Amino acid sequence: SVDCSFGRGVCDWKQDADDDFDWNPADRDRGNGYYMAVPAFVGHKKDTGRLKLLLTDLKPKSSYCLIFSYRLAGEKVGKLRVFLANKKTAPVWEQNKGKDERWRTGKIEIFQGAETTNSITFESERGKGKTGEIGVDNVILISGLCPED
Repeated sequence: SVDCSFGRGVCDWKQDADDDFDWNPADRDRGNGYYMAVPAFVGHKKDTGRLKLLLTDLKPKSSYCLIFSYRLAGEKVGKLRVFLANKKTAPVWEQNKGKDERWRTGKIEIFQGAETTNSITFESERGKGKTGEIGVDNVILISGLCPED
């Protein structure tokens, strides 16, 4: 498995230069490292911020599972979407509100054809709300299918 967490991970993360705002590091509650977040007050409604995970060593014709923690805290905070580079148009995962402020786990299966996925993009779209944040943390890529809960 590949640890792509932000504090100590080995992965290559890039801010998209063509979006409306950047994701920023935010301290974890218990002071153990940090996560990446977009506060609700940044930008205007429908603005987006994209954080891209660059992948170099995925083998063709194999499957991987992307597991990550996410949080949508606050009312009308917006949307969190995940895109794979080889399927640019539609998100492979999308969440638009949290039932509460808790962190949850997202899982996405990535099947490599002859063409390999060379990046995964986390996109935050601004909502109407002015409080809360969208956060992502503990991004891990494992080979094989996603485990059952």
